[in-house]
Amino acid sequence: MTDTKQLTLPITGMTCANCVASVERNLKKLDGIETAVVNLSSERATFELDPSLLDLDTVIARIERAGYGIATGEADLVIKRLSDDNDARRLEKALLVLDGVLEAQVTFTTEKARVKYIPTMITQSELRRAVKSAGFDSLELGGNVEDAEAQAREKEIQAQKHLLNTGLLFTLPLFLFSMARDFSLIGAWSHEPWANWLMFALATPVQFYVGWQYYVGGYKALRNGSANMDVLVAMGSSVAYFYSIVVMLGILPGHVYFETAAVIITLIRVGKFLEARAKGRTSDAIKKLMGLRPKTARVIRDGEEMDIPLDDVVVGDIIVVKPGEKIPVDGVVVEGRSAIDESMLTGESLPVEKQAGDPLIGATINKLGLLKFEATKVGKETALAQIIKLVEDAQGSKAPIQKLADQISAVFVPIVLVLAALTFAAWYYLVPLPVDSEVSLFARALVNLVAVLVIACPCAMGLATPTAVMVGTGKGAEMGILFRSSAGLETAGKTTTVVLDKTGTITKGQPAVTDIVVADNWDANTLLALAASVEKGSEHPLGEAIWAEATVRELALADLTGFQAQAGHGVSAEVEGKKVAVGNLRMMNAHKFPLNGLDTEMSRLQSEAKTAMLVAVDGEVAGVIAVADTVKNGSLEAIAELKEMGLEVIMITGDNQQTAEAIAKEVGVNKVIAEVLPEGKVAEVKKLQTLNTDHRILNTVAMVGDGVNDAPALAQADVGIAIGTGTDVAMAAAPVTLMSGDLRGVVRAVKLSRATLKTIKQNLFWAFFYNIILIPAAAMGFINPMLAAFAMAFSSVSVVSNSLRLRKTKI
Repeated sequence: MTDTKQLTLPITGMTCANCVASVERNLKKLDGIETAVVNLSSERATFELDPSLLDLDTVIARIERAGYGIATGEADLVIKRLSDDNDARRLEKALLVLDGVLEAQVTFTTEKARVKYIPTMITQSELRRAVKSAGFDSLELGGNVEDAEAQAREKEIQAQKHLLNTGLLFTLPLFLFSMARDFSLIGAWSHEPWANWLMFALATPVQFYVGWQYYVGGYKALRNGSANMDVLVAMGSSVAYFYSIVVMLGILPGHVYFETAAVIITLIRVGKFLEARAKGRTSDAIKKLMGLRPKTARVIRDGEEMDIPLDDVVVGDIIVVKPGEKIPVDGVVVEGRSAIDESMLTGESLPVEKQAGDPLIGATINKLGLLKFEATKVGKETALAQIIKLVEDAQGSKAPIQKLADQISAVFVPIVLVLAALTFAAWYYLVPLPVDSEVSLFARALVNLVAVLVIACPCAMGLATPTAVMVGTGKGAEMGILFRSSAGLETAGKTTTVVLDKTGTITKGQPAVTDIVVADNWDANTLLALAASVEKGSEHPLGEAIWAEATVRELALADLTGFQAQAGHGVSAEVEGKKVAVGNLRMMNAHKFPLNGLDTEMSRLQSEAKTAMLVAVDGEVAGVIAVADTVKNGSLEAIAELKEMGLEVIMITGDNQQTAEAIAKEVGVNKVIAEVLPEGKVAEVKKLQTLNTDHRILNTVAMVGDGVNDAPALAQADVGIAIGTGTDVAMAAAPVTLMSGDLRGVVRAVKLSRATLKTIKQNLFWAFFYNIILIPAAAMGFINPMLAAFAMAFSSVSVVSNSLRLRKTKI
């Protein structure tokens, strides 16, 4: 397909993994959709749509026909500058053509617009911008404009709560009456025929009002050629309910099970309500990120400062931020100096110094001085918006480990139905009834059939992986670790070898002066000032390092004349009447400048992986200035931790072997791959992956780089980890992006991935163990239907709760 669009829809009404499979299958049947991924935990469907073959209304209709709904939001806007009814119609049309707008109604007489929209596709701020571009002004009528999806989810939870309360209102007296009667705690009157009619009256509202969703969901699932949890619950409770009616009418002798039917539905309602509440907490990290945004910005327009809504800020606005306030959008400082707390996005605890020309990230906090900056990115283009989208995409993706659970879920319900039928047949035809039994042969077989139907739980299998992924990716975002997909989150934890690019990863990537050694009768600052005066016209990184050091020391630089650059040797010029040359040993030997005994110092510095440059003044070498790419803070600690975790750490660099080994020794890396060109890094990563003759990948290799010249190597590795700067997070193609340049983020990423993977495995073990143990136990008659309903209701709650524990794990 060409010109496809990726769309995300919030789905309502999904209860288990079979629901996920049903929505996916229905989407993929539509001509115009190639890929579709549905996530039970986030309750979203993401798919690629070809607009030339298919429209959104058809997609929504298909989802609704399958028995599910779409969470929508409603925006009520006050419209200004409507001159007549034609304006209202024109605005209505302008709104209806927007992607994600389902309905739009504009009334001229009340000057109001009501828009029904899909919050994952369009926001209320975008609706207001569309109104403005159509030539009108708008004001929202209160409410949280950006949380429409959350409101829709909350509305759904409140509806569940109402049904649960109704179920408890009828089920509790019914259950207590039934138990009291069975244990002869009340008089003989409770065994009168009218007592069964009383139980029938209490059970019926539960069956057909509280439990109606299971009938509707089950019917639609069967109509679509699948079976889900709704089918099992509807069948299990219906068997108990309708059998009881037959007994009540005197058609068959025996015991009524109205309380069993009601308890099954109510207990499962309890479980689903608690599960929905717990699932809401798995997305807390996204809500936290959204909450970082300030509501307003102080801009300078027409020479005046004014506070405006954040959505009204445009690129090019000059924004004023006082100490203690949040930076509203991304931009560049134009006036002022301050320290910015970026910890909420990068995980870095120390404030970052900012001055004119430095970039700012929206949602960070201005700690000290007054800043004026120009807005460069607003709305969906800001770093924070990109981070939120990255996290949402990762949470909506499927981890490879989930594949097995999906395959089993696809056939789970049909298998349970067969097992239930076999259970009934075995208890009815093969197991004789004890002489003193209080129930009939048919009733006993029926009770065990109901227990098997009710105890089977596909929900836990469906929630095992996505809930852990949601919590893991959210926790990562809070720590400045962005996983592009759940596959990246999973693979990072399986890493056995970490390959670290040297420049920009282990080191700062910015050469700096480390040593100044001077001959007798020379002062270090004087020599540095002369060298920097010559180098200030140079574009060589080493020359820039010398000039930068002189600037830091606030040395006065003199004008120069007769500047000359000799490729591969150095530079020379006349400064304040002195002939100054800065270069390598070849340059000094070529001019036959005496070294004044500094050759030994030069050799020492070179053995320490430093580039030594000689400075000659008036024909004699006066000193040596050593420049090196300094090691980042935290690199040594990070490499030590990676090794403690049992990972092999390898450094890869284009530097010569001697320099590379000196750096490796300094940071504690045992294995070095040196003198590798950028294009050669891919081959080196491949070699590490295929270690034996039949080319099976034995090593899971993580490649860590800055993403500039090592993008192919990041792509080749099993998991690429790009060290970012916090502003271009969406640009890196690597599965994992660290927002800060601190190498300790790699340690945290691997630890978080391992913790998430461990949680997923625990969840899957519980989900499979639960069904493998309890379904046979129910089939053998060890579990009655009410206990089965209790176990089923709380199996998925336990999985979600276990995933939530990940939030408190120390990384």
